[in-house]
Amino acid sequence: MDLPVDEWKSYILQKWSLLPKSIQVTICTAETLSDIFLHSSLLLQPEDEMFLKRLSRGYPVAKDPSAPLFYREEGNKKFQKKDYMGATVLYSKGVSHSRPNTEDISLCYANRSAALFHLGQYETCLKDISRAQMHGYPERLQPKMMLRKAQCLVTLGRLQEASQIISDLESNFTARQTLAAPQFQALQSTLCRLKMKVQEKENLTETFPAALTNAFEDMNLREESEQISGASPSVSLCTDPLKGRCLIATKDILPGELLVKEDAFVSVLNPGEMPPLHYGLESKRDTRVANGDLYCHRCLKHALAMVPCDGCSYAKYCSQECMQQAWDLYHSIECSLGGLLLTLGVFCHVALRSTLLARFEDVGKVIRKLCGEISNKDLCLPESKNLVQTLSYDPGEESEKNGKTVEPSIPGCDTNGKYENNYNAVLHLLPHTKNHSPEHKFLCALSVSALCRQLEAANLQTLTASLESSQPKAAVGPAMCQELHIWGVAMLRHMLQLQCNAQAITTIQQTGSEENIVTDSRQVRLATGIFPVVSLLNHSCSPNTSVSFISTVATIRASQQIGKGQEILHCYGPHENRMGVTERQEKLRSQYFFDCNCLACQKEKPRAAAGPPWEAFCCNSCGELMQGGDVLSCGRASCTESASRDHLVSRLQDLQQQVGTARKLLRNGKLERAIQLLLGCQHDAESFLSAEHSVVGEIEDDLARAYATLGDWQKSATHLQKSLRVVEVRHGPSSVEMGHELFKLAQVFFNGFAIPEALNTIQKAEKVLLVHYGPWNDEIQELQKMKSCLLDLPVGPPV
Repeated sequence: MDLPVDEWKSYILQKWSLLPKSIQVTICTAETLSDIFLHSSLLLQPEDEMFLKRLSRGYPVAKDPSAPLFYREEGNKKFQKKDYMGATVLYSKGVSHSRPNTEDISLCYANRSAALFHLGQYETCLKDISRAQMHGYPERLQPKMMLRKAQCLVTLGRLQEASQIISDLESNFTARQTLAAPQFQALQSTLCRLKMKVQEKENLTETFPAALTNAFEDMNLREESEQISGASPSVSLCTDPLKGRCLIATKDILPGELLVKEDAFVSVLNPGEMPPLHYGLESKRDTRVANGDLYCHRCLKHALAMVPCDGCSYAKYCSQECMQQAWDLYHSIECSLGGLLLTLGVFCHVALRSTLLARFEDVGKVIRKLCGEISNKDLCLPESKNLVQTLSYDPGEESEKNGKTVEPSIPGCDTNGKYENNYNAVLHLLPHTKNHSPEHKFLCALSVSALCRQLEAANLQTLTASLESSQPKAAVGPAMCQELHIWGVAMLRHMLQLQCNAQAITTIQQTGSEENIVTDSRQVRLATGIFPVVSLLNHSCSPNTSVSFISTVATIRASQQIGKGQEILHCYGPHENRMGVTERQEKLRSQYFFDCNCLACQKEKPRAAAGPPWEAFCCNSCGELMQGGDVLSCGRASCTESASRDHLVSRLQDLQQQVGTARKLLRNGKLERAIQLLLGCQHDAESFLSAEHSVVGEIEDDLARAYATLGDWQKSATHLQKSLRVVEVRHGPSSVEMGHELFKLAQVFFNGFAIPEALNTIQKAEKVLLVHYGPWNDEIQELQKMKSCLLDLPVGPPV
């Protein structure tokens, strides 16, 4: 996903192993990124490029003329089964494969508008109707679609527009009764009902809810730091001789305070599960739903009705505006490279997009930074001097003394000492070149070299010319040969940076069936981005901040009280509540190249043989935790019980398999059988797992979900409270995981009309979730609606 596909990785690693020792040594001892890139790119042979091209064919992104009909028919099947969401996604796939201004795309848009209408997405339905008309929707089919438009307008209260359409349709019916009699009568009947609706609504006093407050208004910084863009004045940027750059609190900070709000400098949507299509199976079209079908490829907004790129079937956007912005910024170059970029992985894609976005800044400064920061001796070759001289003049450039540039004191800052979200800051993120293995650097260098060859073959000079004419700020893009070498080294630098500086952009997705009133949620990775300001945060296994995302914007909030002068800390993944100190240290050392010395690591000793409570086994006789190595003994001195660790691990695996079977029964609606199986699992778990074991919590959570589906809210709440105790032991009472679990419990109490318990749980859930997400969070909005509803009800005994 992040790195190239396994086939390309294996191919390059084999190529590395077959290189003469002298060449391996040359690359291993190369002092600069430019040297690594130059030596590696010379080894890229035509047969390597052909192999990569064959792999790329497994990820087809070109528009297939025969696909729209297939997806439209598949969508129709879903529509007839009233699976309107499934139909919408399939119609969208048909739209993506259609050429502009064709009957195919107009039919797909029109069909999708019908599905959206049934989903209650009336505004979006109207947009799709307009798109269908814009692309030449057949005249013979217009009446039915216009009736749908009138229905949307009536529902939205836009009665004058609806009346005009109804009037036009009546005139059209009178003038041209070309439809078959039954169809004509059905349309006339619908038209009459619509006229009556309009008349009814015109006699009513219209009241419409006020527009929802924009989520971004709720998460705005009240004031911005003069030193760091997108940061609160409560934060300052400092340097430490051991840690490097770090963020320090300038005052006492309270839990929940917004510290950073930063839009990604660059982001690339994670394509999700996209196994390559096998040769000879092209007829078996892909009907799977992936991230790329549900989220805008530019702003990452969730969207049901995507607008596709005119040139490829992969890139999709939430609006025409997002599509145009993406095209102007980078997609005009990426469009023809879609299959290659999916093969080379997200990191390579982010690296390319970063350099493409750099063209919109001061390219003279960018080139000098590349020459100075990446490699001085090899980037500014004699052949490249014209480019550097041409782009180097900048009257607003940083001051110079005796011919030497005065660099800011903190890397990444401008001459005024301000740290901005720009390419200069991205370029100063550390690539840790010496820490990466030679094989990894070779893989990245050859991947970038292959991409550069494709860019060169695409003759990007013509694209650059059109970009310059339409975008006044768009400076020169990657030109050919020597100039492309400079941008190639920049891309290699970015690929190496990403292992330590990439930020996973996540979203909270609701899980469970539509029939289940109590919703579950899980955090999923949506995209990979670079956030220069967020990257300044150092790691702690027990952080004092929490990060969340809306669209491409990251927000960092204090998760606990932070004293003036304390460092603002973020968790890179290994958290003290998820793994022991030894495992955390190993993970941080292998991925981030440092030995963690945070307070949690200093205080925590290597875990005892019993392990943490959420992983521990208990004695079958007395319930005490078991301790030891290969043979575990009861921790109580008076108990002589013992057991083989392998035996207990085997029992745990069998139990997890049984729980998995129960979940399948739950998904298939076989609730009674699922409950019986889960109760058996619960009894079995009590005999050898600690009461706080994570699997015990999962069983209780599944039982709560099953009873909630049956409407037995008391039993559901009982099991969910047991699950809550496991979550609290593992993640802590103020953790985001605790907030999500409290939200579920609040839903259960609410649906069971247990008013005092519901109000108490809502208050606890709000308190936790506000710290991590702020007031714009969907779960907090839902909690506030539940509270408002409950406060209007009389207090009575729970049902």
